[in-house]
Amino acid sequence: MNINPLHDAETMRQHRNLTNSQRKNNMNTKEGVLVNNFVKEKECNFNDTKNSYLISDKISMPKQLYEDRKIVDKKLIPISTIAIAVMASVASLTAFVNHSAKVATNLAKEKWLPAVTRNVQLSNELHQIVYQIVQNPNRKTFIAGAGVLALSAMAFMGKTFFDGYKDIWVKRKEANIQKNLQENLISVETQSFSGKMQIIRSMLSKYATDFEKYISPDNEKILPNFGRKKYANIPFLSKNTPQKPQEKSGIGNIILGIGTFAGIVGLGFLSLKNLSKSKLHLQKYLEDAKEGITRLVSSSTESTKDIDKVNLEQMLVAAEASDDFVKTQINALKWGTTEEKQALIEKIITKIKTSTTKVNPNIGGDGTPKPAFNSFVEDYRAFFYNWLLDTDNPQFKQLFLGVTGITAVSYGGKLTGDAIKEVQVKKINADTELELQKRLVSTELRNFKSKKDSAIKPLVQEFYKHVDSGKCTKEELKTMAENILFEIKNGPPFVYS
Repeated sequence: MNINPLHDAETMRQHRNLTNSQRKNNMNTKEGVLVNNFVKEKECNFNDTKNSYLISDKISMPKQLYEDRKIVDKKLIPISTIAIAVMASVASLTAFVNHSAKVATNLAKEKWLPAVTRNVQLSNELHQIVYQIVQNPNRKTFIAGAGVLALSAMAFMGKTFFDGYKDIWVKRKEANIQKNLQENLISVETQSFSGKMQIIRSMLSKYATDFEKYISPDNEKILPNFGRKKYANIPFLSKNTPQKPQEKSGIGNIILGIGTFAGIVGLGFLSLKNLSKSKLHLQKYLEDAKEGITRLVSSSTESTKDIDKVNLEQMLVAAEASDDFVKTQINALKWGTTEEKQALIEKIITKIKTSTTKVNPNIGGDGTPKPAFNSFVEDYRAFFYNWLLDTDNPQFKQLFLGVTGITAVSYGGKLTGDAIKEVQVKKINADTELELQKRLVSTELRNFKSKKDSAIKPLVQEFYKHVDSGKCTKEELKTMAENILFEIKNGPPFVYS
């Protein structure tokens, strides 16, 4: 007989906040009590073992007892498949590279992608300091670097101390919260424990009164069929007629499929309609842009030549004007020679047809495919570094003090807020746990009563069957009744104190 006290809900609640040693000692004590009382075989004083233990004539074994689920050997086919698939992917990639090189060979020069400078971003202040020391080793960079390293160490140790203090404070508060929770749970556990004991006493009283009718010396005659009627009134033991599983209708799936298809078609039509409207709006925008270009060309004079030239180029490129429109508008200008206009036409048309453009050299370099270093630092230590480089500038000092002060205050406020939030959350969680355990008392009692009934009612059924048979003496019935009452008082599910 294997007994696992951890299956009891009340025990799980009691052990939730115990230490490992407390759990071990508690489990050992309870397991010892259960073994001594229920596992070890006691002396049997009954004459008829079958009747005294209420053994039925025929009870089949559970079907799961004979199930033998074998592990299916998957072999090495999946591993082989993965290996081949990976190598096939590599081969496909090399084929793609080969095809890309072939495409680039026959591509017009203005369609080529631009060369990209490999930018190395120094976004960490310590990395930026090392770069400065390596690139420009002098007295200022060494002093500034050492100062920032010292400040970083101070900030790290301060952060470590306050983080640890916060964890200790939260843990102490959590200990107080848990103690208060356990104090409040005493009454809840008492209600659960006393309720279970009351259920057992109630069942003992009920069945003892029922059994007394058949084992009392005053009742010389046992009424036939009374036990069967009594048993028929027990809902738990009534036989349930197996119901045929309802076949799922395929009509619902057909309707769902039709609706899905209609939705796809409808949404696709709506998408095309929206694209058509967008095209109309875009066409109107282009017409307005062309009108603006035409007005600019008609009003352009020799005095506004330089400004109009730049504006015309930007407007024509933005509108992606056709070659004929560009030629018409540029030739209509009242300034410039034929050669100058032709050069401007070719420049604008080439710019419109070019697929890419160069990035700003100040951001992405000049396009040379070699490493370039940039430093965009978002760190309070950067202001300290700048101040150490030029201590004569008071604004650097004020920037460092202001930014560092705001950083420290922000971190301290966040740390304090997180600590208070954690404690409040633990308090609310403890209150929620207490409220939940109070609500679960009735559920646990019903669960206990249901399990107790499932263990006792089959025994009661056997008792009444023997009563109906009329073959048992009152002494034998008395022994059966005593066993049932013993099982009610000491059998599973168990009540732990």
